[in-house]
Amino acid sequence: MKILVTGSDGFIGSHLVEALINKGLNVRAFTFYNSQNNRGCLEYLDSKVLKKIDIISGDIRDPFEVDKAVKGCDYVLNLAALIGIPYSYVAPKNYLDTNVAGTLNILEASKRYQVKRVILTSTSEVYGTAQTIPINENHPLNAQSPYAASKTAADQLGISYFKSFNLPVTIVRPFNTFGPRQSGRAIIPTILLQIFYGSKFIKIGNLKPTRDFNFINDTVAGFVMALNNKKIISGEVINIGSGFEISIYELFLLIKKLVNKDVYLKQSNLRKRHFNTEVERLIADNTKAKKILKWRPSYLGRKGLINGLIETIEWFKKTENLEKYKDIYNI
Repeated sequence: MKILVTGSDGFIGSHLVEALINKGLNVRAFTFYNSQNNRGCLEYLDSKVLKKIDIISGDIRDPFEVDKAVKGCDYVLNLAALIGIPYSYVAPKNYLDTNVAGTLNILEASKRYQVKRVILTSTSEVYGTAQTIPINENHPLNAQSPYAASKTAADQLGISYFKSFNLPVTIVRPFNTFGPRQSGRAIIPTILLQIFYGSKFIKIGNLKPTRDFNFINDTVAGFVMALNNKKIISGEVINIGSGFEISIYELFLLIKKLVNKDVYLKQSNLRKRHFNTEVERLIADNTKAKKILKWRPSYLGRKGLINGLIETIEWFKKTENLEKYKDIYNI
């Protein structure tokens, strides 16, 4: 079987491609075209792994390029998306074009070529601030940012294609994933990078919100287990989350302790979300993932978070990795 992974040049996508190749599977990686021929996070992969990947470049917004990418594939995992929440306030149409129209292109091509399963990547942001705890898949959808709205629309579009055309769509909904290769603008890397670049005062936005952080290995395992799982009913939505929550303030203190640096917190208004858009609390109910996928987080609870942070810290502090993030902080 051949598997298409879109967004393969991103953080989660590159780890997923690597895991699939290591399982001996046939993978086509769809990367975002750029004039420098840069393959994003795939550049971190070992050259022996890269040689085994069928890499093609294009744009998820272009239906003709998506059609070519899907053709000949049995399974499609769509991870291509614009994900930065702050930028979605500035350029919401870009998010609709990529996250909604891009998903439409995937669904149309998958329908045309009778793909055996389409896995769409959602986000816990579609739930908004938790109304019930923990958050299961029946929790009301309450988008609090244009980004979350675009992902909600993409999810609903996928479900509609199952109901309308019997397209075998599954929606995997990861909570906050972290680990090596993550964007420097995500909360854990932004703390680490400021520390490793020598800042004494670490700038962070809101401190009270809680998040359910899931180490990258666990998130990838969820996708892999969903790929050819015969127990999944098409149209299913499945949370992938650890079930453990921690506030941003507690997270900062934990990272500070693990890196053993004398640093201090400095709240920055530039890093805060708009007043009504802050999601105050996220914690996953992963019962369905455990039952259907037989998935369980290897990085469980506070101890699991610490173990994941240690691996992430070790990766980010390596000179060759740290060097790649310099432009973000103008170092």
